[in-house]
Amino acid sequence: MVLQNYVILQEGKPTRLHFRDHVIMTKTITDPTSLQPASRNTLDFDVDRLGGHEVTSKLSIMAEKFAGMFQPYLADKSYVNYDFIITVQGEGFRRNWTVQAIPLGW
Repeated sequence: MVLQNYVILQEGKPTRLHFRDHVIMTKTITDPTSLQPASRNTLDFDVDRLGGHEVTSKLSIMAEKFAGMFQPYLADKSYVNYDFIITVQGEGFRRNWTVQAIPLGW
Protein backbone atom coordinates (compact mmCIF):
# COMPACT_ATOMS: atom_id res chain seq x y z
CA MET A 1 0.00 0.00 0.00
CA VAL A 2 1.36 3.40 -0.97
CA LEU A 3 0.64 6.30 1.34
CA GLN A 4 0.13 9.50 -0.62
CA ASN A 5 1.52 12.45 1.31
CA TYR A 6 1.55 14.81 -1.70
CA VAL A 7 -1.07 15.25 -4.39
CA ILE A 8 0.38 14.50 -7.81
CA LEU A 9 -1.64 16.06 -10.60
CA GLN A 10 -1.92 13.86 -13.68
CA GLU A 11 -1.80 15.45 -17.11
CA GLY A 12 -5.23 15.93 -18.65
CA LYS A 13 -7.07 14.56 -15.61
CA PRO A 14 -9.19 17.10 -13.68
CA THR A 15 -8.58 16.78 -9.94
CA ARG A 16 -11.01 18.15 -7.34
CA LEU A 17 -9.40 19.39 -4.12
CA HIS A 18 -10.36 21.24 -0.95
CA PHE A 19 -7.77 23.12 1.11
CA ARG A 20 -7.91 23.77 4.84
CA ASP A 21 -4.71 25.81 5.28
CA HIS A 22 -1.62 27.01 3.46
CA VAL A 23 1.95 28.11 4.09
CA ILE A 24 4.65 29.69 1.95
CA MET A 25 7.89 27.80 2.48
CA THR A 26 11.47 27.94 1.28
CA LYS A 27 12.74 24.56 0.13
CA THR A 28 16.15 23.43 -1.04
CA ILE A 29 15.95 21.53 -4.31
CA THR A 30 18.44 20.24 -6.84
CA ASP A 31 18.42 22.61 -9.81
CA PRO A 32 17.70 20.42 -12.87
CA THR A 33 20.09 22.39 -15.08
CA SER A 34 23.13 22.90 -12.85
CA LEU A 35 22.47 19.89 -10.57
CA GLN A 36 23.40 22.19 -7.66
CA PRO A 37 21.31 22.91 -4.56
CA ALA A 38 19.01 25.92 -4.96
CA SER A 39 16.43 27.59 -2.71
CA ARG A 40 12.90 28.00 -4.06
CA ASN A 41 9.71 29.34 -2.51
CA THR A 42 6.66 27.10 -2.62
CA LEU A 43 2.99 27.55 -1.86
CA ASP A 44 1.95 24.47 0.11
CA PHE A 45 -1.71 23.71 0.73
CA ASP A 46 -3.02 21.27 3.33
CA VAL A 47 -5.52 19.15 1.39
CA ASP A 48 -8.38 17.66 3.38
CA ARG A 49 -10.52 16.41 0.46
CA LEU A 50 -9.36 14.87 -2.77
CA GLY A 51 -11.95 13.78 -5.32
CA GLY A 52 -14.66 13.99 -2.63
CA HIS A 53 -12.79 11.72 -0.19
CA GLU A 54 -11.27 12.83 3.11
CA VAL A 55 -7.46 12.81 3.02
CA THR A 56 -4.50 14.26 4.84
CA SER A 57 -2.22 15.40 2.07
CA LYS A 58 -0.35 18.37 0.60
CA LEU A 59 -0.29 20.18 -2.71
CA SER A 60 3.05 21.90 -3.21
CA ILE A 61 3.26 24.57 -5.92
CA MET A 62 6.57 25.97 -7.11
CA ALA A 63 5.49 27.55 -10.42
CA GLU A 64 4.83 31.28 -10.03
CA LYS A 65 2.07 31.26 -12.66
CA PHE A 66 0.21 28.40 -10.97
CA ALA A 67 0.60 29.86 -7.46
CA GLY A 68 -0.66 33.21 -8.74
CA MET A 69 -4.01 31.64 -9.60
CA PHE A 70 -4.65 31.26 -5.85
CA GLN A 71 -3.49 34.78 -4.87
CA PRO A 72 -7.04 36.19 -4.47
CA TYR A 73 -7.85 33.50 -1.88
CA LEU A 74 -4.71 33.57 0.28
CA ALA A 75 -4.89 36.73 2.43
CA ASP A 76 -8.26 35.89 3.97
CA LYS A 77 -7.99 32.11 3.46
CA SER A 78 -11.26 32.23 1.54
CA TYR A 79 -10.15 29.09 -0.33
CA VAL A 80 -11.79 27.13 2.53
CA ASN A 81 -15.15 28.15 1.00
CA TYR A 82 -14.35 26.47 -2.32
CA ASP A 83 -13.42 23.22 -3.96
CA PHE A 84 -10.93 23.65 -6.78
CA ILE A 85 -10.85 21.61 -9.95
CA ILE A 86 -7.31 21.68 -11.31
CA THR A 87 -6.24 20.31 -14.68
CA VAL A 88 -2.63 20.31 -15.83
CA GLN A 89 -1.59 20.14 -19.48
CA GLY A 90 1.90 19.83 -20.93
CA GLU A 91 5.32 19.26 -19.40
CA GLY A 92 8.25 21.29 -18.17
CA PHE A 93 8.27 24.93 -19.24
CA ARG A 94 5.22 24.30 -21.45
CA ARG A 95 3.05 23.19 -18.52
CA ASN A 96 -0.25 25.03 -18.07
CA TRP A 97 -2.92 24.79 -15.41
CA THR A 98 -6.62 25.46 -15.40
CA VAL A 99 -8.14 26.22 -12.01
CA GLN A 100 -11.89 26.33 -11.49
CA ALA A 101 -13.21 27.48 -8.10
CA ILE A 102 -16.49 25.79 -7.08
CA PRO A 103 -18.29 27.42 -4.11
CA LEU A 104 -19.13 24.85 -1.42
CA GLY A 105 -22.75 23.80 -1.32
CA TRP A 106 -23.08 23.60 -5.13
